[in-house]
Amino acid sequence: MILERPKWPQDKKCAAMITINLNAELFWLQLDPSCVNMPKTLSLGQYGMTRGIDRVLDVLKERKLRATCFVPGWVAENYPEKVRQIEKQGHEIGAMGYKHENMALLSSEEQEAAIRKGIAAIEKVCGVIPRGFRSPEGELTLDTLRIARKCGLDYSSNLCDDDRPYVKDLEDGESILEIPIHWVNYDLPFFAFNYHPAFPAGQGRIAGYSGVLSNWKEEFDGCAEYGLCYVLQLDPAAIGAPGRIGMLEELLDYMLQYNVWFAAGSEMADYCRNK
Repeated sequence: MILERPKWPQDKKCAAMITINLNAELFWLQLDPSCVNMPKTLSLGQYGMTRGIDRVLDVLKERKLRATCFVPGWVAENYPEKVRQIEKQGHEIGAMGYKHENMALLSSEEQEAAIRKGIAAIEKVCGVIPRGFRSPEGELTLDTLRIARKCGLDYSSNLCDDDRPYVKDLEDGESILEIPIHWVNYDLPFFAFNYHPAFPAGQGRIAGYSGVLSNWKEEFDGCAEYGLCYVLQLDPAAIGAPGRIGMLEELLDYMLQYNVWFAAGSEMADYCRNK
C-alpha cells in the first residue's frame, strides 16, 4: 500500500518537532524511590536543570527554533525559574503528569489526579494552560489518553504507530491528535547510565556519539524523503553535556539545509486538525 504523502504548510518538504522532556531527578526517583537518599544518583538528573537546559536553549535560540517542553508538575514547582525561562523564550510548555508516574500502574482516578495536578502546577508557575500531553517514562493505557482529553489536553505525543500525526480514536466518542515518537530519536536510551539503581539493567552502554548522530541524521533523511514528521526527544541531562551539545548543533544545522517545517506541538495539532 502506498501511503499518501502529507502536505505541509508552504509546500515544506517534511515536518520536524523538537521536544524536551524536563524530567530533572524524577526519572531516577521513578526507577527506584529509594534514590531520594542517593544524592549522587539524583545529581544525574539535576545536572539537566543546572547546566544542560541552558545549553539546549542557547542552541535553539541561535537557530531561532521553537521547541515543545513537556514538564511534570513537580518539576515546575521545584524549578519554577527554569520553567518560566523556557516559556519566556517562546517555547511551548506541555504536560507530563505530576511526578513521573507510570500511568499504566495507576487507577483511572489516580491518573486523572496526577494529570490535573501537573496542569495546575504549570499554570501556577508560568501562567499557561498546556495543550499537549506526553506520558512520563513507563506505559500508558487508552484510558490515560481519554483522561488527558477530558482534562483539556488536545494532542498527545506518545505512540509509535506512524510517522505522521493522525487523529486517534479514543473509542468513547472522543479523539485526540497523536504526534508519534520513536525511541531511535530519543537521546536518553543511548546515554543514561548508572550503577545503582542499574540503568540499563544489563549495563554495557553509553553509546558512541558519532554513531548516534548518524542514526538521527539517517532517520531524518528518511522523513525528508517521504515527507514525514520527525520528532526529536531531548533530555537536557543527556544532550546538555559539553561533549554532546555539539551533536544537537550539528543535527539541527543539517536539518536546516532542507525545506523543513519546524513546528511546536500546538502548531502541529492546529494544522493537522484543520487540514
